[in-house]
Formats: sequence, C-alpha cells, structure tokens
Amino acid sequence: MARTHAPHRDEESTSGARARPPAPAGRRRLLVPLLAAVLLAQMAFAMVTAAVQQTPTVDEPVYVATAAEYLHEHRVRHNPEHPPLGKLVVAAGVALARPHVGAPFTGAQEDAGRRLLYESGNDPGRLMLWARLPVIALTLAFGLVVFAFARDLASPVAALTALALYTLSPDVVAHGSLATLDVPAAGFLLTSAWLLWRARHGRPRLCLAAAGVALGAALATKMSTLPAVPVLAALAALSVWARRPRDVRRALLGAGVVTVAAVAVVWAAYLAVDPRLRWDPHATHVPVVHGVRGLVVRALPFPAAYRDGMRVQFGLENQAWQGFLFGRLYSGARWYYLPVALVVKTPLGMLALWAAGAVATVAVRRLRPAAPYVLAPAAVLLASAMSGSRDLGTRYAVFLPMFLAVAAGCVPTVRRRWTPAATAATAATAALVAFVAVSSLRTFPYYLPYSNEAFGGPAGTHLRLHDSNVDWGQDLGRLADRLRERYPGERVWLVYKGSGLPGHYGIEASDPRRAPAREVHGLLVVSDSAAATARGRLAALLRSSTAVDEVGHSITLYRR
Repeated sequence: MARTHAPHRDEESTSGARARPPAPAGRRRLLVPLLAAVLLAQMAFAMVTAAVQQTPTVDEPVYVATAAEYLHEHRVRHNPEHPPLGKLVVAAGVALARPHVGAPFTGAQEDAGRRLLYESGNDPGRLMLWARLPVIALTLAFGLVVFAFARDLASPVAALTALALYTLSPDVVAHGSLATLDVPAAGFLLTSAWLLWRARHGRPRLCLAAAGVALGAALATKMSTLPAVPVLAALAALSVWARRPRDVRRALLGAGVVTVAAVAVVWAAYLAVDPRLRWDPHATHVPVVHGVRGLVVRALPFPAAYRDGMRVQFGLENQAWQGFLFGRLYSGARWYYLPVALVVKTPLGMLALWAAGAVATVAVRRLRPAAPYVLAPAAVLLASAMSGSRDLGTRYAVFLPMFLAVAAGCVPTVRRRWTPAATAATAATAALVAFVAVSSLRTFPYYLPYSNEAFGGPAGTHLRLHDSNVDWGQDLGRLADRLRERYPGERVWLVYKGSGLPGHYGIEASDPRRAPAREVHGLLVVSDSAAATARGRLAALLRSSTAVDEVGHSITLYRR
C-alpha cells in the first residue's frame, strides 16, 4: 500500500506545484532589487539637484584646481595634506568638462581654485557639476556596498532597511553631492570591512586582497583613515582564524596581505599622478614635527609627499580653531563636540535605529560575529575624530551613517520566541524608517544645514552649529537670485564665508567691516557661520540690525 500510494502523493504534489501560479513568486524576487533601485534613484535625484543648485563650497575649489593640476602638469604640488586618489576621482569629471587651465600656477592653493573657476574663462557652475558627478556616482556605489553588507549579515529585508537609512541620510546626501573627500574615504573603509567579512565565508584570498585595495583607496584619499589600519588588519586575521582556528601563521599572513595591498595602492595613487614622484617640500610650508608624531611619520612606508602631507596635517591640528556649539563660541576643541553635533544633525528615527542596531549586533548570537566588522572601525574612527582640534562639522564622522546603517538594517530580522514582539519590532522599524524618510525629504534640497525636528529643523541649525554643518558657502548663487527678485537696486553690505566670488554672480556689495558704522545702512547680508563667530565691529552691527530674510538656511539678511 505504501508503494502504491507514494506515487499518488508525489503526483498530487507535482500537480499542486504545477497549479501554483509562478508570477507572484517572480514578482517577489523582483521586488527587492526594484525597491533598491527606487531608493538609489531618489538619492541620485537629491544629490544631482543639490550639485546643480549649490555654488562652490569652501574646500571644493582647492580640490578641483588640484585635480586639474594632476591632469595637465602630472605632479603633486598643491594640497599635499590630502593624498591624490579622491582628487583623481574628481579629475575624471574635470577631464570631461575640459576647462581652460592656463600656465602652471605656483601661488596658494586657495588662489589656484579661484583662478581656475573665475579667472580662466571657465563656467564655474558647469565645471563644478562635472567635478561633483564622479563623487555622486561613487556615493551611489557605496549604497550597493551597504545593501550587500546587510544582506550578507541577515536578509534582503535587512539590506533594504540599511539602504533606506543610507540613501536618506542628510549628511551622506549633502557631502556625497560635493567634490570633496569625506564620503569617498568613508565608503572605501566600509567596502574594506565588508570584504573582510566575506573572507570569513568564501574565497578568502580574493576577498583579503580586495579588502586591502579598498583600505589603500581610503588611505590614498584621506589621512584621517590611518587609525583604521590596525583595526582592519586585525579583522583580516580574525577572518582567517575563523576559517582555520589556531592557525596563527595564516592569520598573520592574512593581516599582512591586507596591509601590503593597502600600502601598494597608496604608492600607485602617487605614481598615477606623477610616475617620477617629483615632490618639492619647499613649494609649500611643511612644519617640523617632533616627538612620537615625528617618529610615526618617518616610519610610514609611503612616498615623501604623503609623509610631508601628514606633517602639514599635524601643523593644522596645532592651530587654534574656533568652535561654535549651542550658541557658545570657543577656541580649541571639545571632546564631546562630534557626538552632540551628530545628535542635532541626524534624523531622530535614524538615531533610534542606530542604537537598536548596535545593541542587536552585540546581543544577538547569530549577529555577534559581525559586530567587530561593523562597530569596531566606526568606534575607532569616531574616537580619533573626537580627539582632533577642528570642531568644524559632522562630515568628519560621515562614516557613521554608513556603518551604523548596516547595523540598523539587522533590527527587523531579529526573531524572538514571542511572535507578537517580533512583529511589533518589525512594525516599529518600518515606522522609524518612514519617519526618517519624511524628515530627510522635508529638507530637500537644503541638506547641508539639516537639523532634526527636536532642534527646529534646518532653519534652526545656525543657532547651534556652524561651518560645514550649516554654512559652507553653498548659497551664493541663491543669494544673488534673492537680491535680484526682492531687493533690486538696494545698497548691499556683505560678509560672505566661502570660496565663491560674489561679483561673478552679479552681487555688488561692500564689506561693512571696512566702513564706519554710521555709513552701514540698507541691507546687511551675513553668512550664518560669520555671524556665529562675529566679534568686534561685525557683532556690534548685527546687534543694531533686524533679521528680515534668509537664504538656504545658511545666509541671513538684516535691515539696518
């Protein structure tokens, strides 16, 4: 009887399977990549819109001019404090823009940027857009890394959650749409950590080598990524150890492969600019660095230009920078600045999911092996950034929205014995992601000055933070439009913090700090960062003026 019924059961099962419509299953398989594409598409739209509308920020002209220098002179001269790779990415767009460069320029790097954008017959808006597009493309590619990392840790649902948080992060969108180095450096580090995680589970040789290349790309973009080297080298050893327990030799070999590959990429970046590795330390001011820092710099196995660039960075760290936090102006740095600024400038729902994700990766047994790969690099880099002397913006911690998005993505996949609790956790995650989406989309297209709802939104950021948190010179073009539309023919007094040239945009204005106070009447236009750090004459002028308008949440117009 069993033999006669078995075929019957198999036949019923087969016929039942044939009777099921395949379309819904196929649609479910397509749903994940479709939603991922939608998330990346909205991020691309936000970044391109910001790139089109924003005038050059403080740092961008230097990077763009240096990129043009790489293309036409094939040597490292300006901006040695940052390695070449990120600027080579920018150079891909500069090459397509085909700007007129002129004769080699040996002046200050800030003057080089102004000369290229405004004094060489180029269209600064077109040139800046082309320079920003490669960084935008790279930022989108890092979104795929976030997606893949979270999927490898948990599930497609986790991947979509992580990608949503990444693509909706105001900091990532803001700085991913600029021709700067913060997002590329952080994204390369994330890629290295992900590849090291994959090395635990398959094709370790390939993954370790690729992880070393990604780490080298980060080092060849920003020197602030150097503290991650021992962390990622240790993770490489951990990945090998997980596959071959007690094999110390292979574990050390894995760490060595990652380190050697990273060093090779740094050398390759400098060789790509100048195969002869020409470097004149007298062309820029390179400070002398003593003590432990000096020993570390001399010991680094990098080109001379890299080591001198580190000396320049240490020189910058020794300067007294002005900070501004919650209405208080101070000199030097505060160790708590970055955590406080991140609380202000991160969507509330994202903060909650970051915390839940960090706890989940440590507390949940099946996620615990991934905790060092997701949390350790971010923690070490945050501690390093907090010890710096420049309280100038959350861009110094833009790696957090990347790494913690991966951790947060794992929250809805945590399962408990009590099913209603698991369902509630999933629903809460979905609600928080929706809250993040609303908060992020409401700030469009003003992502640089974003603040969450607890701190008054973008309009209130300038009351608590300054510099690249709110006003980085991005709204000079918008200011020109506002003056033409609402204040035609009025006398304008301008204090602008940025790298743009007001006259190029049709703004005819005088500096109120260079005129007697009794003559300063009419429209007083002040960048919010300049207002935050105002002292002396400018502070007195602001006290005797009335705010009447604002532009882009970064420039305030006063009537005096």
